[in-house]
Amino acid sequence: MSENERDGRKDLRMPDEDEVFAIVTNMLGANRVKVRCADGTERTARIPGRMQKRIWIREDDVVLVEPWDWQDEKADITWRYEKADADQLRREGHIE
Repeated sequence: MSENERDGRKDLRMPDEDEVFAIVTNMLGANRVKVRCADGTERTARIPGRMQKRIWIREDDVVLVEPWDWQDEKADITWRYEKADADQLRREGHIE
């Protein structure tokens, strides 16, 4: 057992250079959600087909989004954190 596992810390997926942390604020339907990103921007994010039936996204979930290059107010969700993982990110100061 590694030292990280003993103190309850997991190595979590961190954002790539084109991704930001976001919190789901509103479910819009049609596989879209409203998110509040860590950079202070409200965006409409799309749930990609590979996640739709496998990973359930709800309000207040912490996700990683990749903002679109051509429309900054829109983004694609790339990852959803479990509740325990989101709590760890808050404790370590990555998100508020």
